[in-house]
Amino acid sequence: MGPKENVYSVLLVSAAEKFNSSLINALPTERYGPIKVVSGVGIAKRELLERSYDIVLINTPLPDDFGTRLAIDLSTDLGLGVIIFVRSENFSEVYDQVTDYGVLTVSKPANGQILLQSMLLLCATRERLRRMEKKTASIEEKMEEIRLVNRAKWVLIDNLKMNEAEAHRYIERQAMNSCTPKKQVAEEIIKQYGK
Repeated sequence: MGPKENVYSVLLVSAAEKFNSSLINALPTERYGPIKVVSGVGIAKRELLERSYDIVLINTPLPDDFGTRLAIDLSTDLGLGVIIFVRSENFSEVYDQVTDYGVLTVSKPANGQILLQSMLLLCATRERLRRMEKKTASIEEKMEEIRLVNRAKWVLIDNLKMNEAEAHRYIERQAMNSCTPKKQVAEEIIKQYGK
């Protein structure tokens, strides 16, 4: 599924009503939704504990904090796509603080074209992160299978006095004969011998 087919959930952290309504009106609903608006850092953190979002937009300054720390934390800890909107006089300073963490900085007032291009860039980045997360999960699964198979081999070596090659062939044969994954065979061997 490509980025054109996805719908991205958005958390808008902003206390400025005029900014909120113009931003919401600028985002196509068939691509971005739902859009949840919260007015401060504390509320945003609570919202993110209850629900996950693809993109977080932060309109600085916020009533309870400027918003830079929130942007960095969300990008780093949760891997979210984050845009931070700052006044032009603060752009360079904020950009320097957040860019190494993957946070996009947009100077305000931002026209609709800049906003949409920034959102598209963030969506493309989000898709790349999703692919990397899937790949990482696949690698971790494979590593877990290898650990279980190795553990089962040692159980067979200890209990049935097989050598490593024989134990390996035994596990592969059992998996093939029963049409089950080697991981499952390894788990059954470990369970059978109680180790």
